[in-house]
Amino acid sequence: MSIQWHHIYFFIFFAGIAALLLLTPLAQKLAAYLDIMDRPSGEKHKFHGKSTPLLGGAAMLTGYLATVLGGMLLIRWGGNIKALAEISKYFPGACSVFDRTGYILLGAVLATLLGTIDDIRHLKAHWKFLGQFIVALIAVGAGNVRITLFVEMPWFGFAVTLFWFMMLMNAINFFDNMDGLAAGTAAIALILFTVAAAFQQQYFVACLSALGAGCAMGFWFYNYTPASIFMGDGGSHLLGYLLAVSSAGTTYFNSHVAASRLSVLIPLCILAVPIFDAVCVTVVRAAHGKPFWIGDHNHISHRFVRMGLSRKRAVQLVHVLVLLTGLSALPMLWGALATTIVITLQMILVLTLITILQYAVIPRDLDSVVPPDKIAEPEPNAETR
Repeated sequence: MSIQWHHIYFFIFFAGIAALLLLTPLAQKLAAYLDIMDRPSGEKHKFHGKSTPLLGGAAMLTGYLATVLGGMLLIRWGGNIKALAEISKYFPGACSVFDRTGYILLGAVLATLLGTIDDIRHLKAHWKFLGQFIVALIAVGAGNVRITLFVEMPWFGFAVTLFWFMMLMNAINFFDNMDGLAAGTAAIALILFTVAAAFQQQYFVACLSALGAGCAMGFWFYNYTPASIFMGDGGSHLLGYLLAVSSAGTTYFNSHVAASRLSVLIPLCILAVPIFDAVCVTVVRAAHGKPFWIGDHNHISHRFVRMGLSRKRAVQLVHVLVLLTGLSALPMLWGALATTIVITLQMILVLTLITILQYAVIPRDLDSVVPPDKIAEPEPNAETR
């Protein structure tokens, strides 16, 4: 049987899952040996009851790099395998982007390293932002990952893409506030980006997205309630970086398929929930005169808990919302102008609904805590570790 591209995507996805299922327990033991643990004592924004390993990001990065290396070896030596005849004609093109891939992987390594150092040393905010800027600069400059938005000015695309990378690294870092929340959200989003890139026959981006989704999903099995390991800032920075690469690297408007340029809004729809959450907590913190990088309990997941949901149910509800906004956006790839307008209006209504729901119960002050009957399950908050 001849292997098709959709077989490759599924294989890569499950390879990422398998790699993390094997590597995460090793990361747990390494974190315990090196004493890289999240200890909640004395930090009122944390409610998990025991010390928990913090090297989930290192596990995801190792699995990601190992699988990419295996793929590169296959491209180098797999051209003569009969089953690969259908896709082997693309191998020369894949080899031509090895340098670009190297820079993208370098950015992933540095993003994880930056977050892991923050987990251990608690970096000041300005050093953290500087590190994020350097990571984004490598991907955007040397890796040539670029957003254009139909503007024929290189500096504009360069600046927009830098901002996009930094925003997503921080948005996913903010979103890592309950067991399994960030990992599950990233897995869903990267699967949707795989579909979008595959539909546009962008095989390189689709493969990277499928691998990122598999690594996030494999880690989720250990990070889901009750979590036996946290991704830490190292993991949240890595996932934010991978989401930025996949979303910025995919072409959403194809004049031969789509009838509207509004399809460029697809990444905003797929990532609507974490981005919207980051914007909301930033506004709330600013309104209370608090730096936006200082963690609190004003995220959408926390507000759902205040409404009476358990943490597990709150996380599930957020994941359903991510699926809702992401799946609704995909028809923009081939839809007419009327279709994209309706979907855009639907996204606005969904965000309005989320706003109404999450602010149905307003805390008395910015540092109000989760009710005592809701704190039995472990919960990290990676923002301020």
